[in-house]
Amino acid sequence: MRPDQEGTSLGPPWERPLKGRFERLVIDSQVLTDNPLGDPSRRPLYVYSPPGMSNDPHPSIYVIQGMTGQLDMWLNRTAFEPNMIERLDALFAAGECPSAIVVMVDAWTSYGGSQFINSAATGRYMDYLCDEVVAFIDERYPTAPSRDHRGLSGKSSGGYGAMVVPMLRPDVFSGLASHAGDALFEACYLTEFPVTTRILRDRFGSSYEAFWEHFRETESLDPKLHAPLNTYAMAACYSPDEDRPGEVVLPFDIDSGKIIDEVWARWLAWDPVRMASPRVDALRSMRHIYLDAGLSDEYYLDLGAQAFSKELSAHGIEHTLELFVGTHGGLQYRYPGAIAALATALAV
Repeated sequence: MRPDQEGTSLGPPWERPLKGRFERLVIDSQVLTDNPLGDPSRRPLYVYSPPGMSNDPHPSIYVIQGMTGQLDMWLNRTAFEPNMIERLDALFAAGECPSAIVVMVDAWTSYGGSQFINSAATGRYMDYLCDEVVAFIDERYPTAPSRDHRGLSGKSSGGYGAMVVPMLRPDVFSGLASHAGDALFEACYLTEFPVTTRILRDRFGSSYEAFWEHFRETESLDPKLHAPLNTYAMAACYSPDEDRPGEVVLPFDIDSGKIIDEVWARWLAWDPVRMASPRVDALRSMRHIYLDAGLSDEYYLDLGAQAFSKELSAHGIEHTLELFVGTHGGLQYRYPGAIAALATALAV
C-alpha cells in the first residue's frame, strides 16, 4: 500500500472532477451594512462557469436558497447523489443546453432567511441581490448585461424570491424558476399559527423573547421548533415593526392564536398569488416561467404552485407547471432541468 498523491481526485462517491470552473468569491455589501440584525455585510458568493466557455456574452442564472439556507450548504452531499455543483457540471458538460453562468447567492439572516425582499426587520436583501450582486457579476464575467438574459431560480423561500423579485424588478430578471415556492399563504402559513401558539405557550410562557433566548443558547436545533422559527422569520419579512428595527408585528394574538386581520392583510399583500394580477405586465415580459412542486408537499406548496399557475393562465401568460410524486424535501435533482430551461430561454 502507498499513500495517495496529494491533489489526486478519488472520483465518486467522494468527489466528481469538474469539467467547468467553480469559484468561491466574497462580496462586500453596502446596502447590508448596519442592517437591523447586525448580520454580516461581507458575504460569500459561488459562481459556476461551464466547460469551454468563451468570452462571448452568456446568460446568467442566479440561484437562491430556502429558509435556513446558507451558501456552503450547496456543497452538502446526499448519499449516492452528486452535490449541486456536480449536478450543474454534468448538465453543462453534456452540452444539452446553451452555456450559462450560474451564480449562487447567500441571503442568510439571524432569523433564518430574508425572503429576498427589503424589510425594516432584516435588511435590504432585494436591493442586495438586484443592484449589488448582479453588478458585481457583470463586471467580472462574460455575461450579457441585460434583463433579457438573466434568470432567477430557487426552492421554497428561494422559490418565493424567484417568483416575487422578477415581478418587482423586471428591469433585472426576465426568467424565473420556482421549486415549491411559498405561495397561497392561507395554505402554507396560516396552518402554522396555532402550532406556533401552542409551542410558545407550553415551552416558553407565550413569549418570543424566551424562545429566542433558548434558540441562541441551544447547541442543537429541535425540529419541533420549526413552526415558531419560520413564523417569526416570515413576520420579519411581511410585517416588520417599522418603529422598532429588527422587531416584528405578529399576525395573530400570541396568547390565543386569534388572527389579527389588519396584520394578516399585510402578509397577504406579499402572496405571489395575489401579487400576480397587479403585476401582470411584469409577468408577461418574462421569457420563461417554470413552476414545480411535489404532490405531497407538507406545506401545500403544490397548491400554491397551482394557484399561481391559475393566475398566469387567467392572463394568458405562457408557463410550465410540473407536479410530481414527492414531498418538500429531496428536490435537488429537479434543479438542473429548470436551469437548462432558463438557459435555453435566455440564450443570447
